[in-house]
Amino acid sequence: MNRLIKSITLAYGRIPTGRGLALVACYGLLLTCAYYLSYQFRFDFNPAESYRNIFISTLLPIVAAELLFLYLFGQFSILLSYFRTPDLYRLAMAMTLNTSLEMIVWYANDRIKLGLPVVPRGIILTNFVLSMAFLCSFRMFLRVLRERGSSIPSLPGELKRVAIIGAGDVGTQLAAEMLARSYMKMRPVIFLDDDKKKWRRCVHAIPVVGSPDELPRIKDHYGIETIIIAMPSASTKRVRDIVDMANELGVQAQTVPSMAELASGSVITSKIRQVQIEDLLGRKEVELETESIRSMIAGHVVMVTGAGGSIGSELVAQIASYAPRRIVMVEQSEIGMFTLEERLKELKLNDKVLPVVADICDLDQLRRIFEEQRPELIFHAAAYKHVPIMERQPATALTNNSFGTADLAEMASEFAVKRFVLISTDKAINPTNAMGASKRMAEIYIQALNSKPGNSTRFMAVRFGNVLNSSGSVIPTFRRQIEQGGPITVTHPEVTRYFMTIPEAVGLVLQCGVLGEGGEIFVLNMGTPVKIVDMARQMIRMSGLRPDIDIEIKFVGLRPGEKLYEELRHNKEQHAPTRHERIFRFTSQTSSYESVRNIYARMRAKLPELKDANAVRALIKQYVPEYTPYVD
Repeated sequence: MNRLIKSITLAYGRIPTGRGLALVACYGLLLTCAYYLSYQFRFDFNPAESYRNIFISTLLPIVAAELLFLYLFGQFSILLSYFRTPDLYRLAMAMTLNTSLEMIVWYANDRIKLGLPVVPRGIILTNFVLSMAFLCSFRMFLRVLRERGSSIPSLPGELKRVAIIGAGDVGTQLAAEMLARSYMKMRPVIFLDDDKKKWRRCVHAIPVVGSPDELPRIKDHYGIETIIIAMPSASTKRVRDIVDMANELGVQAQTVPSMAELASGSVITSKIRQVQIEDLLGRKEVELETESIRSMIAGHVVMVTGAGGSIGSELVAQIASYAPRRIVMVEQSEIGMFTLEERLKELKLNDKVLPVVADICDLDQLRRIFEEQRPELIFHAAAYKHVPIMERQPATALTNNSFGTADLAEMASEFAVKRFVLISTDKAINPTNAMGASKRMAEIYIQALNSKPGNSTRFMAVRFGNVLNSSGSVIPTFRRQIEQGGPITVTHPEVTRYFMTIPEAVGLVLQCGVLGEGGEIFVLNMGTPVKIVDMARQMIRMSGLRPDIDIEIKFVGLRPGEKLYEELRHNKEQHAPTRHERIFRFTSQTSSYESVRNIYARMRAKLPELKDANAVRALIKQYVPEYTPYVD
């Protein structure tokens, strides 16, 4: 009943004009035909004179009443060619209420003898059936015209023959979209599904011929050129097996969006794409304490440094969804800030953000930002992160990653920022390169500052490993090398790395912000390490090529400062679980604030005197004993 009242309320007051009046005329003609045929069917196409007179005298009020109910249910202010279940519901409700009113009038006329023309009950019911049939057929006809009109005609040879893997809701919806829209240039010819109950059945006249494992046997028989994996909830292992099978057969493999994307409404089923390496790494969806994160962020001013980077830009996007008062985006690169602003325009988030092009090492500019914006939360993602580049310029890594972080943290403490989260790296663990050592120094400083007398800011750090598709990561590099015909360059056949997606990493960073009491170093559960050479081979196969045959894999040796394996904790650190299964808290003995501050002062004073990179590395080694520097 509530839905009924809402439908009438929404439609009330919509006066049909223009096309609406033409629609009134069309509906009126259809309803007149339905009412006329009801009499003809009831009396075997030969109604008596008295009933012909009743038809003439009741035609106008009957059709007018039907049009009135259609109007109340908003049927004159709609796009006719879009006809789905909700439209059918509103149409049926309008006609049902009208028929019920006619039956009430018939009953009252029969009992009370109102003297009105008596329309037989059979005609009332027949008119309901015919009216529904005529109106629905009219709407379906217009929908078919729209779908055919929106399609670009294709010759049979232009359509790719597609096998859809998965005959569930997503797969059948995808097939319907392909059949209705020839501009997709795909023709679904079979379904393959693991559910035996669906075998030897048809969906949209497309047969479900068996399991996906049958693909090698039936590929040539059905002329399959592409498979589309329409199983967003399938396990990563199953998807990987299907993709490997398709690659071996020379069949292109594509997929529909993930279940999370479909549920969010950000994409639709027909938005198919190539299977990507992220789909095959087995990363579980992260469950976050969203209400706790919202209470931390909502209504507060949040600063994100390095906002134009891979992590920083995702931080801005996710933080914006938790209703902050304002996000202050600090970014050194003008190009990075421009790219971020364009992304925010697409997400319609510009009203929540304040872009500031600034360098965290510029103390005067930094102070002005704090005085004007008064941030309450800081996520510090600004850093130089590329190991080989920073290995050649360790002084730059030290100045930005260590000294810049220290200055920013000091200012956060001075302005009583509530929480300060440092984005660190697993390369800070027993570091063998200048970049990792500089981030380790930043961790040491904020831990010491957290224990400073009078400090009210909660300082914490979050470590994680490689992030898929971030700037400078191996995935974009491998893609570019494959596009160029190879070779793919891998440092060592045994080198392994931990990987996670950008949204996953950022979601867990926000979760750490909630968990932190101050002074912690959080480490994200990165899952199982992946061999880089295995990833390279998988990406070659996904491109329809053969590793070591079509694309060469070339081993070039470890670069200065690189490890074969990433480690999870320092030798002197102890890890403890948190209430979130994907996050660990590391504890270690914290140095006093005064001692760490004095070390930083001595390093700042000495750094300009050093003549080469080896001397800078040696300076860092004095204060980060677990650092094993590379020496030229």
